[in-house]
Amino acid sequence: MSGASIELKTDSPVVRFSISKQPDENGSPENGKKTTKRVKMSRKAKLNELRFYRLKAKKKMNSPNPEVRIRYKLDKAKRKEAWLIEKLRKFEVPTMPAETYDPEILTEEEKHYLKRTGEKKKNFILVGRRGVFGGVVLNMHLHWKKHETVKVICKPCKPGQIHEYAEELTRLSKGIVIDIKPNNTIIFYRGKNYVQPKVMSPPDTLSKQKALEKYRYEQSLEHTSQFIEKLEKELQEYLEHVARYKKEKENKENMPHFTIVDE
Repeated sequence: MSGASIELKTDSPVVRFSISKQPDENGSPENGKKTTKRVKMSRKAKLNELRFYRLKAKKKMNSPNPEVRIRYKLDKAKRKEAWLIEKLRKFEVPTMPAETYDPEILTEEEKHYLKRTGEKKKNFILVGRRGVFGGVVLNMHLHWKKHETVKVICKPCKPGQIHEYAEELTRLSKGIVIDIKPNNTIIFYRGKNYVQPKVMSPPDTLSKQKALEKYRYEQSLEHTSQFIEKLEKELQEYLEHVARYKKEKENKENMPHFTIVDE
């Protein structure tokens, strides 16, 4: 108990002791937590710092050494890629546990009939750049209110993506895939014992606006990844060129020099 003082009070018939801690030099108790104040930067200091980083980046961009320029672009692209991946994580929706339901077994004749019926009907749903979101499933249920089948057209669609859409829509809508056309069209059948659900838009899907934001981030990530691959290839080619040039220079220096003497 260093730094503590004991005071004896004899004013009343009962003797009382009181122990009090003496404050330190800064005016705070010894066992108290030291609070460090964060230095707030002025507006001028922030501008100077930004100016410094801009000049530094400009110096690298205008460097006469191609390797410095390529590495600067590569680092910048990798930082952007990491930022985009972090942004896309916010759009990950936890998948709800799948409800138990008995998928109906259709005969080949029924499938053929439903396929022909679905091809003839003009009702369709378009899955665009946003991909599968709550509005697509909602429209499927609205179509199934009057029609047995519905066509889902996917534009634009990458190779193999149509099958992913088919699996996702089957899980969300509990429909049956009748046929997948080469022109990226899926024919869905609602089922014999179809009952329209109370909540037609599943809760584990994105909204229209968020689906568009996710698409934009995905497009940016795809282009950034392609740009990184291009820069890595350029850097590798440049380093190979430098190594080849150094090797040729060393070979020239090590070559024996012959002098012709006239007799």
